[in-house]
Amino acid sequence: MNSSLKEEFEYYKENQEKLVKQYNGKFIVIKNKQVLGAYEDTLIAVTETEKAGVEIGTFLVQKVEPGDDAYTQTFHSRVVIA
Repeated sequence: MNSSLKEEFEYYKENQEKLVKQYNGKFIVIKNKQVLGAYEDTLIAVTETEKAGVEIGTFLVQKVEPGDDAYTQTFHSRVVIA
């Protein structure tokens, strides 16, 4: 995970309890230690955030759930290997 996304993940962990109260079960987009949006799934989160002009790879998409099991990393790429 690049250092800026690591900072975003640390923000999530530090604020997890508050975020669960507000966004439980949603996928949130975090950039610059701020929640930019909450969505029903990761694809919608990435697509809508990109449409808003935010560059892919500069934000974190995190599913909001209580507990340590919520600490997951998912990496998406548009690379096609043929």
